[in-house]
Amino acid sequence: MKMHIEFRHLRTIRAIHDAGGVARAADLLNITQSALSHQIKGLEEQTGVELFIRKSKPIRLSVAGQRLLKLANKILPEIDALQSEFDDLRAGKSGRLHIAIECHACFEWLFPVLEKFRQKWPDVDIDIKPGLAFEALPALQKENVDLVISSDPEKLSGITFTHLFDYKSVFVASAKHPFSKKKWIEASDFATETLITYPVDRTRLDVFSQLLIPNKIEPAQIRQADLTSIILLLVASDRGVTVLPDWVVSEIKNNSDYTVKPLKKTGVQRGLFAATRTECLDKPFMRNLIDLAGQEAGRLQKD
Repeated sequence: MKMHIEFRHLRTIRAIHDAGGVARAADLLNITQSALSHQIKGLEEQTGVELFIRKSKPIRLSVAGQRLLKLANKILPEIDALQSEFDDLRAGKSGRLHIAIECHACFEWLFPVLEKFRQKWPDVDIDIKPGLAFEALPALQKENVDLVISSDPEKLSGITFTHLFDYKSVFVASAKHPFSKKKWIEASDFATETLITYPVDRTRLDVFSQLLIPNKIEPAQIRQADLTSIILLLVASDRGVTVLPDWVVSEIKNNSDYTVKPLKKTGVQRGLFAATRTECLDKPFMRNLIDLAGQEAGRLQKD
């Protein structure tokens, strides 16, 4: 005989055991006593064994009933926990937030945002993937990541780019550098300089994509460093020059070791965006992260 045990059968066994009787168990399960008795009868016919000792008062489980109760106590808590997780997912209280960052300098800016986010949304699974190592936007479309920080918005089906803030790319050199006397820096000025950059493809760097490549200028040398602090240390030591977002260098604007100049007379302005799948924007935690990111960006630009 093949059994077909359902979750309601397990809940029935547990309710009768906890309540000590059919009448009270029916109240706990919010069904009629006759419906519960019918369910018990059907379950015993299906299993081919008696699950209750009916002569005892209060009613007690038989040995077979105890085995079924053991199964109920093992499975039902997991089902209830899963139901709670699904409820949280529907309510937007939990979920997955895997982030790809196409802007190398954004790592330092994003960490304070994620710390605030983690405290408010402890049940959201957060992970950061360096989007410079793979094609981040296709990964977003394929649902391998959930949010991409990018300065290059594209028209993609099902993807929404939310503007976070605008920034300017600025030239940074040692205060002793001859360019400290210039009002702004042109593309041709880099032809004699050692340019210090992050270790990423040059097309991902504003100084190349917005200035040097369009003007067909190649720096005299290129040196790379992983961390902004290392780049600035090398610049202060007059080992080269760099170009960084203005919010990155806000703390050194008044530092006598550096000179900070605009690129070109008109400046080079860029925007930073949060790219998400359009349907994910309705999730409260996703909207909150984007709001926090904008607030942190605004704070950095005021400093």
